[in-house]
Amino acid sequence: MDTTAATGTWTEHTLRTLASAGYRSSGARAEVIDGLAELGCSVTARELADLLREKRSGVGLASIYRALDLLDRLGLVQRFEVGEGVARYEPAHPGGEHHHHIVCGTCGKVEGFEDDGLEQAIHRLSDRVSFAVAAHDVTLHGECPVCREAADPMPAAGSSSRRR
Repeated sequence: MDTTAATGTWTEHTLRTLASAGYRSSGARAEVIDGLAELGCSVTARELADLLREKRSGVGLASIYRALDLLDRLGLVQRFEVGEGVARYEPAHPGGEHHHHIVCGTCGKVEGFEDDGLEQAIHRLSDRVSFAVAAHDVTLHGECPVCREAADPMPAAGSSSRRR
C-alpha cells in the first residue's frame, strides 16, 4: 500500500468529515491531524506532544487529548490499548484498510502487521457463529527479538557459536 497516498487520503477525508460535522480544522486540531499523518501507526498523546514540541508548536497535552477524543468519536482514528493503561491512536483509513499489532511486554515496542490468513479466519468465524462482525482488532503480546536475546544471551542449541 502506498502510505503517502493513504496518508493524504486520510488527511483529506478527516478535514472533510470535520467540516461536515461542523467542526473547525485549524489550530490544535490541524496540528494533531498533521502529527498523526506524519507518525502513523500506534501513537500516544505524549508522542504527539513531543513531535509538536519539536516543531515549536504551542499545543498542550490537554488540547491533544481533546482533539484525539473528537477524532475518535467521529471514527477518524482507531484508539486501542496495548497495556499499562496507555491509549494509542492511528488514522482510521476511509477505505477500511487496517492492520493489527504485536506488542513486546518487556520494552513496550509496538509493530503493526497484516495477515490475510488471519483476516480469512475472522471471516470464517463470523460465518460459523452467524455473527455480523462490523469491526475487529487483534493485539498480540509477546517478546521482541532484542528483549529475548537480552534475557537469554546463550546461543540456541545447534548454533555454530559456543560459549565456554
